[in-house]
Amino acid sequence: MHLVGVKELKNKLTYYLRLTKKGDRVLVTDRGSPIAVLHSLDEVEDTAGVEEKLASLAKKGKLRFPTKTHKLPAFQAISTTGKSASKMIIEDRR
Repeated sequence: MHLVGVKELKNKLTYYLRLTKKGDRVLVTDRGSPIAVLHSLDEVEDTAGVEEKLASLAKKGKLRFPTKTHKLPAFQAISTTGKSASKMIIEDRR
C-alpha cells in the first residue's frame, strides 16, 4: 500500500491512478491523518455503497453510465373524451 499526502496526490494524480489501475492501494492522508483509500474497481467490498458497486459493474462492461444528463420536459396534460385510462386498464385486467 502506498501512503500519500493530499498535496502530493494532487500534484501526481495520474501516477497514483496508474498504481490503482495495476491493483495497488493508495492511502491518502491529510496532515498525517488517513482520510481515504484509493483502490481499483476490481476489488469492491460487500459493504461498498451503491455508486461504487455500479461503477464496478460499468468497468466490467455489464452496464453503461449515461453519457449525458437530461432534464425531462415539463409534463403537459392532454384532454380526451371517453373512459379514463385507469378505468380501461382495470377493465382490461378482468
